[in-house]
Amino acid sequence: MFAQCRKMIKLKNNKVILMSMSENVLTTESLQRDPDAEGYVDRKRHLWVLSVLWPATPLIGLYLVSQTGWSIWYGLVLILWYGAVPLIDAMFGEDFSNPPESAVPRLEQDRYYRVLTYFTVPIHYAALIVSAWWVSTQPMSVFEFLALALSLGIVNGLALNTGHELGHKKETFDRWMAKLVLAVVGYGHFFIEHNKGHHRDVATPMDPATSRMGESIYSFSLREIPGAFKRAWDLEEQRLSRCGKSVWSLENEVLQPMILTALLYAGLLAFFGPLMLIFLPIQMAFGWWQLTSANYIEHYGLLREKMSDGRYERQQPHHSWNSNHIMSNLILFHLQRHSDHHAHPTRSYQSLRDFKDLPSLPSGYPGMFLAAMFPSWFRSIMDHRVLDWAKGDLDKIQIQPGKREFYERKFGGTDSESVDTAASK
Repeated sequence: MFAQCRKMIKLKNNKVILMSMSENVLTTESLQRDPDAEGYVDRKRHLWVLSVLWPATPLIGLYLVSQTGWSIWYGLVLILWYGAVPLIDAMFGEDFSNPPESAVPRLEQDRYYRVLTYFTVPIHYAALIVSAWWVSTQPMSVFEFLALALSLGIVNGLALNTGHELGHKKETFDRWMAKLVLAVVGYGHFFIEHNKGHHRDVATPMDPATSRMGESIYSFSLREIPGAFKRAWDLEEQRLSRCGKSVWSLENEVLQPMILTALLYAGLLAFFGPLMLIFLPIQMAFGWWQLTSANYIEHYGLLREKMSDGRYERQQPHHSWNSNHIMSNLILFHLQRHSDHHAHPTRSYQSLRDFKDLPSLPSGYPGMFLAAMFPSWFRSIMDHRVLDWAKGDLDKIQIQPGKREFYERKFGGTDSESVDTAASK
């Protein structure tokens, strides 16, 4: 057990030793051989700027349109996200390196990494406002309009990634910055739903944000999107009730970013006209689709064991699909090291670790998002990986209702030989 078995012991020489009974976590002996915290250098330190620049990609596309007149640049984000980034991930592969545990406190205290997330927030607003101005003032075909709206939707959907990073922090400023950036795409309830709901229920049947094996992303979205909002609202209602306050109080942290979104979109409508009634919902809906895609792939088919007392086991790194692909991690603030994030939610992106024998995605998020839109393709990639994770035991997998017999026919028995045979098909 990763989280349950750790103890921190501070030695006289100010070095920290991590004691663990888990073979997947650093032991005292291995940590003594780690580089000293003072000597560790994050080789990706300056490359994290790519996560800040990524939300500006629609603006780069508009600049290229203005310089070349080529309408293809309206879809620059679509081209990069679904095409170029998966290819670069395939070319450069994965980075399995971890910071030594003794260097983590210094990494966590380094304000450079946090400031990068702050810088990302105004860039999301700039991309939204400039794009809205462009569609209201420039002649555009329907194809160009849709290409820009969907491109903006991708980067603003990934504003949820910035909100995700900041929303897990304890500082009031960070939490308000999370609400501000979530307001861009109108998904402010994520702040509550993810932290207090998803992290509690992940990889159990109670979680609307955990997908089941055999469930298409389209079916998943129909329970994930409304289920996430309902859970967030219920959680806030319970919290405010304990404080003796109405759910309609301005202290409701679902309402706060919702009001920000209403003010933002009303301002855009007032300044840029009725075309916003089409443009804003399209980019917002596709932004929501990015979160749905992330939730869909991050825990597909995984299930925490139910114990004798009726509760589910404590979540562990192996209850999330992990990805160490270099390029996509660099533009997503390490979101794809999702296994360590769920085990240690407050740990910042620069400190997230890989572990041995984690369930791993064969590509980064952009490539997997693309595959998810084609259910048969996605299942051909992932189903045998889920079965391998469960060591062939279908009882240890979350399976879409009505699909159990299909998988029994497809994979046959549950012995290791059957699993190997099914996986090779």
